[in-house]
Amino acid sequence: MNFQTVVDRIRQIYNKPEGQIYLHEPVFLGNEKKYLEECIDSTFVSSVGKFVDRFEEMMEEYTGAKKAIVCVNGTNALQVAMQLVGVEREDEVITQALTFVATVNAISYCGAQPVFLDVDKETMGLSPDAVEKWLGNNAIVTEGVCFNKNTKRRIKACVPMHTFGHPVRIHELLAVCEKYHIEMVEDAAESLGSYYKGKHTGTFSKVGILSFNGNKTITTGGGGMLLFSDEKLAEKAKHLTTQAKIPHAWEFAHDEIGYNYRMPNINAALGCAQLEQIDKILESKQKTAKAYQVHFANTDIQYFCQPVDCQSNYWLNAILLSSKEERDAFLKYTNENGVMTRPIWQLMNRLPMFKDSQTDELTNSIWFEERVVNIPSSVIL
Repeated sequence: MNFQTVVDRIRQIYNKPEGQIYLHEPVFLGNEKKYLEECIDSTFVSSVGKFVDRFEEMMEEYTGAKKAIVCVNGTNALQVAMQLVGVEREDEVITQALTFVATVNAISYCGAQPVFLDVDKETMGLSPDAVEKWLGNNAIVTEGVCFNKNTKRRIKACVPMHTFGHPVRIHELLAVCEKYHIEMVEDAAESLGSYYKGKHTGTFSKVGILSFNGNKTITTGGGGMLLFSDEKLAEKAKHLTTQAKIPHAWEFAHDEIGYNYRMPNINAALGCAQLEQIDKILESKQKTAKAYQVHFANTDIQYFCQPVDCQSNYWLNAILLSSKEERDAFLKYTNENGVMTRPIWQLMNRLPMFKDSQTDELTNSIWFEERVVNIPSSVIL
């Protein structure tokens, strides 16, 4: 494969014959400055203010969640989500090895132990087949509680991550979790604007989470969101993320250990303006994905398309090289020629802090790790 033809095509798509093309830059298309000025003028720039409430309401309407609760970032949102479904110290939580480290850090914040299982070739997300197989070999359900027969620890939760915005086989995964009495928490950090069979990601289980980091589909600078199908659980989340303060006009009383995790109003102001433009942003990303799909169809490089029954946001476009050697050569050439590309994450079980974690064979995960490259995915104005 002539890598220069890829560089030329990317420059053509982005209409940038010279200069650096970044992987995913934020875009500000609407009322961002106006709302930020309103927020500053109001003096309510911390965790109380009209934009915090408005952002939650807008996200409920957009995703179809019964309730949305803002958070300072996606990682903390995921930590709180797991605590809300009962994950405790020394519990085991099933997730994928092929994910960003934040997923596993959140598990660790709860004092729980990750179990890394394989992904599907079609989704790059946690495989229901792999989860079913591993649980069949290693788990036992006693009085409605799932235990690991080998470690004797409780298996409390399962955290699939919708990789690059491509939904996992969520219905099948939910069925496995229900069979083994395991709670599901959806890590939809990368998948705002993605749907599985017409339903928005992050809304299939009791609680899911979104991220609004600077490189996400929309950004609040830093920020996250919890999505709930259970309104009482949402009330608990809001309580926990505001230092577990008992509501009162002037007194300060707290009834449990809480967290300072509520998103500031100034970040939410940015989020409201960004979410107003979500349709325009997703339309641009779909057009870019289509252009890439057409280009790579005539090459020996595979472009990763949205799975069956899914509408993906194509947060980050992904291609597959033939080998690790070709991947590394492609990364070197593109980055040295002004087009930012990056490999997929190193598998979590290879990181020193998680090297002793339980895994299955991770066949597909290893295959992806050696081949996947993300290419520029910014919104084209």
